[in-house]
Amino acid sequence: MDSQKLETILDKHDRQPAALLAILQDIQEEENYLPKEDVQQVAKALSISLARVYSLATFFSSFSLEPRGKHICTVCMGTACHVRGAPKLVDHIRREFDVPETGTTKDLNLTLETVNCVGACALGPLLILDQEYHSNMTPAKLDRVLKPIKQD
Repeated sequence: MDSQKLETILDKHDRQPAALLAILQDIQEEENYLPKEDVQQVAKALSISLARVYSLATFFSSFSLEPRGKHICTVCMGTACHVRGAPKLVDHIRREFDVPETGTTKDLNLTLETVNCVGACALGPLLILDQEYHSNMTPAKLDRVLKPIKQD
């Protein structure tokens, strides 16, 4: 992130150490992950230890310290989704996009993530694509949902 954007985020939160979580959320929103340089600059700007910043950044699974794809595809692997076919969805996405079990494509187009449960068990298997929920997902429906991303 360019230094001016980071300064704007820090100023928005009055450079308060108590606003660390919100600052990290804003950086992740802007960059789609938390770049090492930004994390270091935040620690310095707030006069807190780098360890404290990293402890918060690694505690919450919503933060990523690695670059993420333009599109985020999350598959719920909770019990209800699992028994209704969620593992098949993960396998299908991995094959279609040549993505690791969970991770990001080489071209940074798609990041595949799994979560233990999103609390929408009646809708399973559930896929969340760029924060949009897709319920009762099947491989055929999945192809339709992912088609625009594949063409991206």
